[in-house]
Amino acid sequence: MPKMKTHSGAKKRFKVTAKGKLRGRHAMTSHMLGKKSAKRKRRLEKPVALSEADASRIKELLGK
Repeated sequence: MPKMKTHSGAKKRFKVTAKGKLRGRHAMTSHMLGKKSAKRKRRLEKPVALSEADASRIKELLGK
């Protein structure tokens, strides 16, 4: 059986930390930014750790 390929979309969007956790971007950062405060937008810039349920699905796509 051939090797599993890494999902190209997932490898661009998620990063695995040294301890094996997954990091991704916050939602609500792409449009309608005028109504959001600068403080809120700064907070949304920083990566967020994914929940365990989501992380298991993404790890499968990344081949981890």
